[in-house]
Amino acid sequence: MVALMRWVGGAAVLCVIPFLLQPYELDLYRKLLFWVALAISYNFLFGISGQMALSHFAFAGIGAYAVVILMTQAGLPLGLAVVVALALAAALALIVALAATRLEGFYLALATLAFAQLLIVVLNEGGSLTGATGGLTNYRLPPIFGFVIGGPGTAIIMIAVLLATLAILLRIDRSWFGRACRAIRDNSEAAAAMGIDVARTKTIAFTTTSVMAAAAGMVYAFFDNTVNPPVFGIDNAIMLLFMVIVGGSGSHLGAIIGAVLLKLSQDFLEPIVGHYHALGFGVIVVVAILIQPKGLIGMWDQIRARRVAARKRAAS
Repeated sequence: MVALMRWVGGAAVLCVIPFLLQPYELDLYRKLLFWVALAISYNFLFGISGQMALSHFAFAGIGAYAVVILMTQAGLPLGLAVVVALALAAALALIVALAATRLEGFYLALATLAFAQLLIVVLNEGGSLTGATGGLTNYRLPPIFGFVIGGPGTAIIMIAVLLATLAILLRIDRSWFGRACRAIRDNSEAAAAMGIDVARTKTIAFTTTSVMAAAAGMVYAFFDNTVNPPVFGIDNAIMLLFMVIVGGSGSHLGAIIGAVLLKLSQDFLEPIVGHYHALGFGVIVVVAILIQPKGLIGMWDQIRARRVAARKRAAS
């Protein structure tokens, strides 16, 4: 009951915030929610199941472009367009997973990077279907149950996707499947010896988290009613990796903290130093790995453990 009240309270706070913001602040808030949702699902893929894939943002792009194309060019109603877009993302993720998840480490990163780059080429060369380099614009989110949703409303939808992503992944992480993913991450050979189907487990984890990224991408498509290829390029894929590492790979809370910290830092630094902020983030990641491989959450756990130890010593 207490846990439920925390969820309800947290959701209420998140939903009130967009109604208190100015248009520019609201835009930053919606995009921050988008990054947090992606970081949570990517943390499960990279931090918990141990798959260093660089295709997560690509699947967000697939979801965004698919739902817009299906609505505006195929003429599908919103509900059907969402279902078909998610099915398309799941099918593509399954195809990539069947091939790529048999690889590990650097080779998996290269394979998924190739897929992500291929998607960008398709989007840039897609002509009127994808809008080419200019992307797709001048479309609107149709009324939902008779209500026209825009501005704060899109933030509410993004919050719903974020919380659903977190709730589902928390439940999965605490299940036998989550334990299997962590076992594979720590030692795939030992996991296989214990009877875990490594290939199937990695494929399911990859497909599930990629579909979650596509769902977040679909909501993102209606923030500014425009989608374009650079948003889903390799720069943001690397940034997503940075967020998980800095926050604490394998920790859901760490992914949230890393996403909030680095996204807000990016919004602050980019107008000042341009794209050189990425170099600064790279240095931060290297330093974080050297000082505390478990990220900010690992650092907090160390501090808390020391406090507990000090209290025990004082009590004795």
